[in-house]
Amino acid sequence: MTIQVFGHKSPDTDSTGSPIIWAWYLNEVKGETAEAVLLGEPNTEAAFLLEKWDLPKPAIIDDVAENAPVVIVDTNNPAELPASINSADIQAIIDHHKLVGGLETKGPIDITVRPVACTATIMHDLIGDDMAKAPNWIKATMLTCILSDTLEFRSPTTTAHDKAVAEALAADLGLDIPAYAAEMFAAKSDVSAFSDAELLRMDSKEYEVDGTKFRVSVLETTAPDVVLDRKASLMQTMITVASEDGVDQVLLFVVDILNEQSTLLVPNDLVKSVAEKSFDAPVSGDDVVLPGVVSRKKQIIPNLKV
Repeated sequence: MTIQVFGHKSPDTDSTGSPIIWAWYLNEVKGETAEAVLLGEPNTEAAFLLEKWDLPKPAIIDDVAENAPVVIVDTNNPAELPASINSADIQAIIDHHKLVGGLETKGPIDITVRPVACTATIMHDLIGDDMAKAPNWIKATMLTCILSDTLEFRSPTTTAHDKAVAEALAADLGLDIPAYAAEMFAAKSDVSAFSDAELLRMDSKEYEVDGTKFRVSVLETTAPDVVLDRKASLMQTMITVASEDGVDQVLLFVVDILNEQSTLLVPNDLVKSVAEKSFDAPVSGDDVVLPGVVSRKKQIIPNLKV
């Protein structure tokens, strides 16, 4: 049977690129039959990756079949995976997030979880000497994932190893990292075609704090005003999205990549309290700027309080 390789719902660049990388490795190096798939439409930066390197968009799936062989990458959280994930035959997990719990497997599996900024960095290490067989489009996919997850090394999740791997890949490809990252971030910032609801779900994860369920959404951009100009309608749409998605509140952090700060929209007293308790940030209006806050994984999620 074909092994399906996928990341989390609302796929960003790492959850789009890493399945492509690992499916290539399983097919071309390990001699297995594997297919990269997605759990939703890729975001604009991930779409840039596919177009830039002439890669076919992986098929989008809604669920997995019973006993279907799968490899999970860039997450280990059942809430971010297909509803039937525990009935599938999970064969491996490759991730860089904290362990959440709740996944069940048919037997012992390979699990690799390492404290780096990007799943693609881990894959580079796991592939090892076989990277010599990697075509340029695999190297480019790895580089794009690492630059995305590290915000071109600005994110506090960045390790020296992520940076070294990215620089080596860029050298192999003859790419200038600042110029290439600028292309990526311009693509990520072009959100004009998306509805408010799509923006709120584009890069989001569900997270519960003391019984309050949040959809924590992040929009990373070099043009934050483009998003903030839609502030009023976004805050109104939060009500609908929260209701449809079964959460108590949507939190939207607009990450200004170049200035290395976030703006949190504050539509009500609950979010005002979250901002003040979580980030020690006094709130006087319908948004608050959080200097230095750019990482959901390291700076936002761990600090959330209600």
